[in-house]
Amino acid sequence: MNNKADLSKQPGQVSAMFDEVSTHYDRTNTVLSVGNDRLWRIATTRAVAPRKGERILDLAAGTGTSSAAFAASGANIVAADFSPGMLDVGRRQFGHLGNIEFVEADATALPFDDAEFDAVTISFGLRNVEGPQKAIAEMLRVTKPGGRIVICEFSTPPNRAFRGLYDFYLDHVMPTVVKVVSSNSDAYDYLDESIKDWPAQPKLARWLREAGWRDVAWRNLTGGIVALHRGRKPLETA
Repeated sequence: MNNKADLSKQPGQVSAMFDEVSTHYDRTNTVLSVGNDRLWRIATTRAVAPRKGERILDLAAGTGTSSAAFAASGANIVAADFSPGMLDVGRRQFGHLGNIEFVEADATALPFDDAEFDAVTISFGLRNVEGPQKAIAEMLRVTKPGGRIVICEFSTPPNRAFRGLYDFYLDHVMPTVVKVVSSNSDAYDYLDESIKDWPAQPKLARWLREAGWRDVAWRNLTGGIVALHRGRKPLETA
């Protein structure tokens, strides 16, 4: 029986949905994004700028593909996700890498100490959290003073004509493609719905500032289909 989450984003429901699509998740994403997922991952890795010896939280790490990219720098990566199925795939693919640790975790109640990470990042996962503003605050809590956040997430193309083409793709092209390449095509109906329901770039930037992040900025990728939001945790004052 197929699991499909809805926009209430109940954690158990969303987790079960990702468990079901885990085995073909990376392949499906590459097909649906026409290969752009690899370019987005490169841009995210450059924005995170992982350095050897740093401790970095990759939240909603899924199958660990992004975590492996960060780990190539020599940084120590905690790949956290609330889907056991996705983590199992990640361990099979990247468990041999000594600097990646896979942890089951809820983004709104992270099982980590205050000021534990040099950087935190989440790619295409914040949209699936029941309380995204709470998750942003939790990421601030576990980040060291002066540490950085990078969020890679689907967003809103600012050009109206391009946005219309993108909406046509989501509504008419993507459903046909997922029936061929996905292990649970119904689950990808949620993808369309969640992208359209997600706030545009300025609102996410406001959420970051309201949580306490500073130097918040974003950069559009692929015409704004995706946006990279960045920020920094303020240094503690004496």
